[in-house]
Amino acid sequence: MRAVVARVSEASVTVGDEVVGAIAEPGLLVLLGVHKDDRPDKAVVMARKLHELRILGDEESAAETGAPLLVVSQFTLYGDTRKGRRPSWSAAARPEAARPIFDAVVAELSRRGARVTTGRFGAKMAVASVNDGPFTVLVEV
Repeated sequence: MRAVVARVSEASVTVGDEVVGAIAEPGLLVLLGVHKDDRPDKAVVMARKLHELRILGDEESAAETGAPLLVVSQFTLYGDTRKGRRPSWSAAARPEAARPIFDAVVAELSRRGARVTTGRFGAKMAVASVNDGPFTVLVEV
């Protein structure tokens, strides 16, 4: 499992004309990709890492500050561009396998007390963010 995590001052996800998820204060925008070999037990590990990642102001985490997280499914994080000009998506989990794992990460974040909102799994989404820093890291489990 792989996540690109950006510290943001605000972020939103729109599907069509509807805002389906948004944070209007400093927090984390998480683009989350599931690998075809990932298993549900990794969801707990990823949620812990995301919640406790110390990249907010004063090197604090969302767990410490209560900052919100906007989590967006992003299979393209497993795009392989080593050959040719067209990415291969063969390493990304198929939607029917990825969705339960994505949902498990979100559920575990909520269980830990995180304020979490999401995009819409599998939809064509417009993601907007105002990066803070900018400060962006890659998290893998």
